[in-house]
Amino acid sequence: MPRNRKHRSLGALALVALGSVSLGGGAWAQAPKVTPSGMEVPRYVSLKYGEVNARVGPDEAHRLLWIYKVKGLPVQVVAETREWRRICDPEGNLAWVHKRTTDGRRTAMRVQASPLPLRAQPKAGARVEAYLAGRSTANLDRCEKGWCKLKAGGESGWAPEAEIWGAAPQVQCKE
Repeated sequence: MPRNRKHRSLGALALVALGSVSLGGGAWAQAPKVTPSGMEVPRYVSLKYGEVNARVGPDEAHRLLWIYKVKGLPVQVVAETREWRRICDPEGNLAWVHKRTTDGRRTAMRVQASPLPLRAQPKAGARVEAYLAGRSTANLDRCEKGWCKLKAGGESGWAPEAEIWGAAPQVQCKE
């Protein structure tokens, strides 16, 4: 293993970085476009496994950047090949992962450390049903009119879209 291994703690999340990040050139369009999978980019997916290799390019021959250690982490697909997905993560990092390591189920993350109230209805004054812990993930059911319905730990409720990562339609990572 390389000596320059870095560990970045994300509370409930952990990334293991190997070496420096080099992402290559190119600009990603803001407007959705159809890709080899037939799906639009950008789009959100989640990581399927508790360990997912993140690479500098779309092939296993490319250098390993880090290992994602969070099953269900929401990521945004910003580009793809037939077998690989270029993703943006909640910390703004870009990397390539194999398509088999992603899941179409949507999740969202409370990036801030403070808990997020989940409300009974999609409005600011509604009763608080539960709290989503800071730096944690939840299943994303749907979003409407600036609010998203989240489910975690047997509880559910509405949260403002601006308070979570994994719902904004625009590309979240810039090169």
